Amino acid sequence: MDSEPSSLRNTGSCRITWLAPTTANTRSPWLTSSTSVRTLVQIGLTVDSDLRFSWFNHIAMKYEELPEWSARAAEWAAEYHASLRDRPVRPNVKPGDVASRLPTSPPQQPEDLQQIFDDFVELIPDAMTHWQHPRFFAYFSSNAAAASMLAEQLANAISAQCMLWQTSPAATEMETVVVDWLRQALGLPEVFSCGGVIQDTATTATLSAVLTMREHALSWQGIEQGLAGQPVLRIYASEQTHSSIDKAVRLAGIGQQNLVKIKTDANWSMCATSLEEAIESDKAAGLLPAGVIGCIGGTSIGASDRLDEILEVAQRHGMYSHVDAAWAGSAMICPEFRSIWNGIERADSIVFNPHKWLGANFDCSVQFLREPQHQIRTLAIKPDYLQTLEQDHVVNYSEWCIPLGRRFRALKLWFLMRAYGLEGLQQRIRNHVAWAGEAAAAIGELDGFEIVTPPMFSLFTFRYAPPGCDANELTRQLIERINRDGRIYLTQTTYNGQFLIRLTIGQFETTKADVDLAVEVIRELASEPG
Repeated sequence: MDSEPSSLRNTGSCRITWLAPTTANTRSPWLTSSTSVRTLVQIGLTVDSDLRFSWFNHIAMKYEELPEWSARAAEWAAEYHASLRDRPVRPNVKPGDVASRLPTSPPQQPEDLQQIFDDFVELIPDAMTHWQHPRFFAYFSSNAAAASMLAEQLANAISAQCMLWQTSPAATEMETVVVDWLRQALGLPEVFSCGGVIQDTATTATLSAVLTMREHALSWQGIEQGLAGQPVLRIYASEQTHSSIDKAVRLAGIGQQNLVKIKTDANWSMCATSLEEAIESDKAAGLLPAGVIGCIGGTSIGASDRLDEILEVAQRHGMYSHVDAAWAGSAMICPEFRSIWNGIERADSIVFNPHKWLGANFDCSVQFLREPQHQIRTLAIKPDYLQTLEQDHVVNYSEWCIPLGRRFRALKLWFLMRAYGLEGLQQRIRNHVAWAGEAAAAIGELDGFEIVTPPMFSLFTFRYAPPGCDANELTRQLIERINRDGRIYLTQTTYNGQFLIRLTIGQFETTKADVDLAVEVIRELASEPG
């Protein structure tokens, strides 16, 4: 062997004979493809613990190698994004395909990073649904603008636990500032200027709001005494609200049966008169109305409530209110769309997800609070070991949230808004809304197609319903063909017993040509036999 390491000596210490042979490490001149710790033992050399550690440390990745591998990863990422239009949006895999190619046990020894990286390239990308694909028209987008991706790399390098001001002063203060930037961008009034926090997802923000509704209604006795013996609480929401509302009510101990789904009117908005009647009926029955949840841009068909009407009802009855604008809230950076949420200033809590439509990496959900002390009183626990002794007046955002641990999410918003500016972000949203209107018009003109719900922002639904045919079955067959084809990706919903296809535009790099191709794919595949 060349350049035998100084730690390789016959010292008389215990032999290590159970180690499995390892893959060659080309960075070591003395560890070749036929040489391992076990091999060294087998040829009669004694291996001491220092050599074992030295050998493990030699092959394991070190911080000084990070620049090389970060550059490799960035190069791969750039090539990946450039190739997306050449890839099917959804992979051609079956459940279990990936797991069957992975080892069933963890490695006992370090593995060479080149092999790990090669395995990633071989196994992972072609088995993923490509959420950054410009022809991803399913669900709602989960974006990753280049500037946001860069910020995430920096935040990961720092790897701070941002639970308290003292554990992350810059992250805490940046969060306060960028959340208020977003408040201004969305046109929210000054009443929300002191109350905003970055959550992971809208589900968590909504659960936080529902817990606060519960405690507000119970004068904060639930967190002290439990719910046994307390009045039965009632939460009111539209039929078009997201399933996260149902989950929040269940997890808050209020119960699914006490989530009252209020019927909607012809415009798919919660009927304020029906809301008033339901509240009065519950009061008469001895139940305790606790909160109202409004919807702006529902997931199924994009429905929005008339907030000025339903939040007035909530305020008149002294009830806490929350508005779920997870997707469509981003559109409010464009002043022309703000009339859709007239009355938003009455809300106690609002959530929207910059990771859905603004370009921030997942996860990034912003919750605005009119009076943050209500949620802090509900969620905060302040043990001695989390006290900031030298500072009396600091913001500790873990007290606003369910998790104690928090990521540095503000950095990607800071990069995003500076790198693209509000005008750049506004233009993307305006394009998506305009292109959705054009796509709906074009699909509506195709033989046998029907636009069931018109464009709400950049979302509309349609079905394939030739005369005399089973429209639900034909529409189901069509979406299956579309998604097998792979050029675009769509998802479905059900409304009034009709099986519908949703098309929503929101991916950061989508172009008009991508939308036009979607219309052409739909036309082409509808003409194929089922």
